[in-house]
Amino acid sequence: MDDPRTTSTPQRLDGPTLARAIDRLAGVDTDIAAALERIGCPIPRLREPGFATLLRIMVAQQVSTRAAAAIWDRLELACAPAVSAERFLALDDAALRAVGLSRRKMEYGRGLAEAVAGKSLDLQSLGDLPEETAIAAISALRGFGRWSAEIYLLFALGCADSFPGDDLAVQIGMQRLKGLAERPDRRRMDALAESWRPYRGCGALFLWHYYGAATLDGR
Repeated sequence: MDDPRTTSTPQRLDGPTLARAIDRLAGVDTDIAAALERIGCPIPRLREPGFATLLRIMVAQQVSTRAAAAIWDRLELACAPAVSAERFLALDDAALRAVGLSRRKMEYGRGLAEAVAGKSLDLQSLGDLPEETAIAAISALRGFGRWSAEIYLLFALGCADSFPGDDLAVQIGMQRLKGLAERPDRRRMDALAESWRPYRGCGALFLWHYYGAATLDGR
């Protein structure tokens, strides 16, 4: 498997690729090795790159996975046959309220749609950029912080080292995996995952699996 540090275009984290990465993590982390024996490998979390996936990540912020899935189902119907920047911009406030978006999320979604439609955010080229540059490009949008960017890079672009250490479920998964008295903050998460490089993102997928969470899913 190619080392993501030297691969300019990230590869998809499909089942075999993810399994090989988790095996490598088990070789450097005895806690992962022990947990892997009990719960097995996580399933891939593949998402198509593009506007719809980045919008869905924003929609999922600060709501339950089930609620986010219900909102997304309604948004897909409103934007049929597909969620695109242009179709999202065509929806007025009443339509977006009916979907279930708050006024703030309407604003964030329109900002993203305008950036994509106007080409100020080129989602097609993000996979060719250094990770921190890609994160900065997404984080420049209102409502899209580092967590949103790291989730997009991991799920949509297959960046195996993209580590969403601010994610609550990932932090709880790490707390349980390591037997910690308290949930680790981002600084502690980064320290605990340092030995996982260059597969920290795959480690995050394992932590979601260990915790039992299903980010961007709700069924």
